[in-house]
Amino acid sequence: MRHITLLFLIGIALSFCSCRSDFETVASTGDLTFSKDTVYLDTVFTNLSSSTYTLKVYNHSKNDISIPTIKFNKGLSSKYRMSVDGAQGNQGKMFENVTLLAKDSLYIFIETTVESNVTNPTEFLYTDQIEFDAGANLQKVELVTLVQDAILLYPNRNADGTTETLPIGNEKINGFYLDKNDPIHGNELLFTNKKPYVIYGYAAVPEGETVTFDPGARVYFHSDSGLIVPKNASIHINGTTSTTDKLENEVLFGSDRLQPDFAYVPGQWGTVWLQNGSTNNKIQNLTLKNATVGLLIDNNDGTTVSIKNTQIYNCTHYGIQAKNALIEGENVAINYAGQASLACTYGGNYKFTHCTFNNNWSSPEQVALFISNNSAGATPETKDLTAATFNNCIIYGSYSNEMLLSKKTGAAFEYQFNNCLIKSNNTKDPNYQFDTDPVHYNAIITNKDPKFLNANLNNFNIDNTSSAFAKGNPAYLIPLDILGITRTLPPDLGAYQNKPFPKTK
Repeated sequence: MRHITLLFLIGIALSFCSCRSDFETVASTGDLTFSKDTVYLDTVFTNLSSSTYTLKVYNHSKNDISIPTIKFNKGLSSKYRMSVDGAQGNQGKMFENVTLLAKDSLYIFIETTVESNVTNPTEFLYTDQIEFDAGANLQKVELVTLVQDAILLYPNRNADGTTETLPIGNEKINGFYLDKNDPIHGNELLFTNKKPYVIYGYAAVPEGETVTFDPGARVYFHSDSGLIVPKNASIHINGTTSTTDKLENEVLFGSDRLQPDFAYVPGQWGTVWLQNGSTNNKIQNLTLKNATVGLLIDNNDGTTVSIKNTQIYNCTHYGIQAKNALIEGENVAINYAGQASLACTYGGNYKFTHCTFNNNWSSPEQVALFISNNSAGATPETKDLTAATFNNCIIYGSYSNEMLLSKKTGAAFEYQFNNCLIKSNNTKDPNYQFDTDPVHYNAIITNKDPKFLNANLNNFNIDNTSSAFAKGNPAYLIPLDILGITRTLPPDLGAYQNKPFPKTK
């Protein structure tokens, strides 16, 4: 009798469950709405997976509905893949009888991995559609991806299954040496503009060799990747002036995350490291973005690191971090660095002319310029700063003090600023007597807004209303500005020759 009662109660429970409205659906009638009608997956590199993109599907009706099918137009052969509210369906390509409750929505997550040979040969576009239902109820969402055919450089896998590494002091990092006789890529020490490059891990220049970047070369670094120039090796970046906003002749170093959401995100890759003993380094018309440290320059072999017409933006720590280095910079613009846009540390010899060092990083601890003759924990702790000379420069930013001098006894500390605009609130410190210290300061403008076009977007153009307009000394003139525009006399301060701002509507 107890068994009969138990079966009766189970039957009643099941009958109640079967009557719940949650499980009663009607067929979709083609009235779905979507968060977007086209999903652009932005630019990806051939054979590399994209980021994940989101599409929301809404049921605004009063009925719980069942969508008979959700699938790609290209079916199982599609290069896209998706999940629907976490479900994977048939190989991430096709889903059947998907329930969508009344006044509710579901998430579709979309990714792709595409080879360049399946794209439109003239546009490098790969397209497909997500189809909801069929026949009279068919609804579609377009998918579009731009695919670049890139040269991939990465550490080799050893016979024992381990990955190639590079020695850094007593440690090893994930990396490899560039090979000028590589069986696949040919000369890896010559970066051309024919295809973009994507680097995984740290690429190092062999000792005694030079890595060269042609005008228009594009180099994209994966997370925890970068470039190392060791002892007796050199780097020559040979960008030239561009004539359009596409920077077609600049050499570009950036992250391999090309979607717009990552355009201004710092720290997406490591650094370009010119190590102690590197030699004859030349950098011209380089745009570098979104690194941890843009250029890390150690004590070299006594040759000058030449940096001209170079822009460095959005770095977690420093735009340029120099340690007891020898650097000459012309038309350099740096912005957004967590610690300092330019750091000349542990002594050295530096000369910068017609440069714009700004820092709009959202922290009062940051500065645009940091100079020191010491380094905590180093042996010896101090090194001679034989010269730190700044001519016709702008040193500015979003906080009240954008220049910091760190001087310790035991080593030389020689610095001079000529015809510069400086933002500083250290008026009582003897090292910052801009008006009464002619040994270190000449013709200094303090705390005047240079009125950049848009510092938040790294645009440091000025017009004739700027406090930097026509305040430069012709004795330090660099004839062309960072964009190749002829400077007028007297020259403006900073890296940019003034020009009228675009008219706003």
